Amino acid sequence: MRLRTLLVLLALVPTAAMATQVAVTADRLLAQSGHLRADVAAGERTGPPLHTLVAALQTERTTTAARWAGTALSEEAVRARRAATDDAADAFRRATAAAGAGTEKSERRLQEVLKGLDDLDAYRERADARIGSADSVIVFYGDLISQMIRYFQDGFSHTEDAGLTQESRVVVTLFSAAEMVAQEDTYLALAGPSRELSTRRFADFVNAVGAHRHLYDRWIVPYLPTDEVDRFTAITGSEGWQTKTRIENQVLSDHKDTESGVRLPRSITGWAAAHQKWSAQLDALNTDRTRALLAHGDARASELEAQVARLIAVSGGALLIVTLVVVLTTRSVLRRLRVLHERTVTVAEETLPGVVARLQQGRPVDDTALPAVRGERDEVGRVGDAFARVVAVSVDGHRQLAAERQGFGMFAAGIASRTGNLVSRQLALTEELQDTFGGDAALLAQLMRSDQLTVGMRRQIENLLILAGGEIPDPHTEPMRVADLLREAAAEVEDFRRIDRQALDEISVEPRVISQISHLLAELLDNATRFSPPRSKVVIRAELVADGLSVEIEDRGPRVTPARYAEMNGRLHSAPPYSVLAENAHRLGLFVVGHLADRLGATVTLRRSVYGGTSAVVIVPRDLLVPTEREPEPDAAPAPAPAPASVPLPAEPATPGPRPAAAEDRPGTAPRAADPLPVRRNPARPAPEPPSAGRPSPDRPDGGATRPALPERVPQTHMAEQLREPLAADTAVAPDEATPQEVADAWDDYEQGTRTVENELRQDQP
Repeated sequence: MRLRTLLVLLALVPTAAMATQVAVTADRLLAQSGHLRADVAAGERTGPPLHTLVAALQTERTTTAARWAGTALSEEAVRARRAATDDAADAFRRATAAAGAGTEKSERRLQEVLKGLDDLDAYRERADARIGSADSVIVFYGDLISQMIRYFQDGFSHTEDAGLTQESRVVVTLFSAAEMVAQEDTYLALAGPSRELSTRRFADFVNAVGAHRHLYDRWIVPYLPTDEVDRFTAITGSEGWQTKTRIENQVLSDHKDTESGVRLPRSITGWAAAHQKWSAQLDALNTDRTRALLAHGDARASELEAQVARLIAVSGGALLIVTLVVVLTTRSVLRRLRVLHERTVTVAEETLPGVVARLQQGRPVDDTALPAVRGERDEVGRVGDAFARVVAVSVDGHRQLAAERQGFGMFAAGIASRTGNLVSRQLALTEELQDTFGGDAALLAQLMRSDQLTVGMRRQIENLLILAGGEIPDPHTEPMRVADLLREAAAEVEDFRRIDRQALDEISVEPRVISQISHLLAELLDNATRFSPPRSKVVIRAELVADGLSVEIEDRGPRVTPARYAEMNGRLHSAPPYSVLAENAHRLGLFVVGHLADRLGATVTLRRSVYGGTSAVVIVPRDLLVPTEREPEPDAAPAPAPAPASVPLPAEPATPGPRPAAAEDRPGTAPRAADPLPVRRNPARPAPEPPSAGRPSPDRPDGGATRPALPERVPQTHMAEQLREPLAADTAVAPDEATPQEVADAWDDYEQGTRTVENELRQDQP
């Protein structure tokens, strides 16, 4: 889709959205106007008859209370009051029927009012027959009047205009306050000639006095228009209202408590005359406020309709202006985008290739030839600036790539230098072997030394492979016990005799990761031995934890600051570029450990040891571990054969292949200081199985033969055949006559003999 089409669509979408919003708003305003007109119409039909009915019910309630209290009233006066109420009720029924259905809430309220009017005759009969108490009849009248006031309130409850809502609340509050005053009239009439009220009714009178005063002062007068405030002030300042207030105060202060209730003062006899003076004025105020509310509702409906007309006119003009602006803006944007496209094509096809070529050739680049950031503020200009930043980032990337190439060269040179040093030492050792070649036992120690240096060279080469992204060849095909894995890792360290190994749990490692884990541990051990005192011990212990296998390497090295630990842990958790490796060529061990840990999914953390040195904690994931398979118990072993007793063993024997675990490799047993033996990884030539001991099992069932005594060890029984023979004179052995294969076979025989001895030592343990 072309950009021009997209811009047009971009303009049409908000235009359509704006038109939709205008339509929705107009519809909402028209609906609100319709509701207001319906409320006004219903209020005009039902408001006056409702007000008349409320006043008639209040008067009838007072008459009923006075008659019940023993006040002399003629039957014609009572019937006249009831007839006026019935006429008002009929008018209200006709008005509500003509008004039609309202909201669900108002209809429910109307049904409650109509039901109360239907029950009015029954309560009149109870009052005439004095059935029950006067309280129940008065409560019925009060509930019916309250339902009528709520019905009027529901008529304007759904309007969305805040002003009308507030005004309707004032009208409803006027009705409520008038009802409180009417209740006072009823309670005083209920006192009758005896001027006595029950304690409950006296409390109701007190509540009515406080309620209507609070309503007028707090919720009515502050919200009345100015002219109606003056009108209300005139009512409250009249002689009748002043008499009402004085009587209320005297009732509140001069009443007397009796055994049957409360006796009111004699001044209440003037209440009826005062009520006739101000009640009509108060009713007129309430009626006028109701009519003003209806008039304001009608005016608000007309205003909403006019607002809809203005909204449609303004929106139409705005849509026309938007269309014109979109057309002009589209043309301007397309023109600027065309210029930007031509500039970017030139940079991409001519400028940038030339810059890259110069960088690849190692020549400097003129930055003025590249597009510059101009700091444009409009959208198209910012796109151009963004392209300039992209070009700058690309050029910086090529610069970084060139630096990394150079750094990688320095890194490879460093590894080659270190490996060359090891090779030189190996050559010097070879010359020494040639000079000292003979039949003495020192030859074996020198061979072990030479082998150890070769292992070190191999580890450095593997470091190069790891950091270059290669894989360490791992020829293992069987799982390896953790104890053997620790021994193998320790054997790759030059100063392996200082390492104490502790395999606290019996578990094995999958074959595919043996070399990687061993190399990782060897690097940490190498750091620990090199950066700790020469005569101090380095402890490596392994045990199972919740997340897998925990291997902790602890040395007695110098104190390291927390910032230094943070820096070293950062190297362990991120792979730096080759330029950083070149700057830290003498600290490649941590980088190698970090690469291996990332491949294995392991975590390595350096922290301060409780002994002041450094503790390296390696967590090997549980999915790289497998249970250790137990070797079957040997059934029989050949009797030891006598051997010459004068053949010496090497001073520091070492086996270049894996051996079974001795007592120190079992969980919870510390190794002997002189036991660490160097181990070469050479699975291509697996070690032979150790011979079976041939002794009875110590766990024989009860009732069997007694446990035989342990066999006596005969010196030099398990030595290799080549070592049992007497040594010939030095002059009879030529150093160049033995081939490499013969040397390897002799070494293998020595391994077999050593493993046999260690296997029997392990079986001899109780």
